[in-house]
Amino acid sequence: MPRISKDFDGQTVITTFEMTPGTAADLMEALRDAYDNFIRHQPGFIAAGLHMNDAQTRIANYSQWRDRRDFQAMLRTEEMRKRNRHIAELCSRFEPVMYEVMESF
Repeated sequence: MPRISKDFDGQTVITTFEMTPGTAADLMEALRDAYDNFIRHQPGFIAAGLHMNDAQTRIANYSQWRDRRDFQAMLRTEEMRKRNRHIAELCSRFEPVMYEVMESF
């Protein structure tokens, strides 16, 4: 489970996905499968959470990594590149953005 703290010295990545309600369940299934069978086993992975809005038009993914290089290395694997091509078919767009925790309450 992710722990949000400004003392965290790793890499936080928040990825947003936009889709239609008709593909929301399929996209969530693809993301669950990616985390369960691949991403969580990659070097540097710490934790992640998946969130879906009520309208089923957006999914937000919060993940934590030991280092940004670990996240980037995972994205470059052939396995993740294949998974991302499938994920891209299920949504209109997705964008991973790296953040630094500035404060938590």
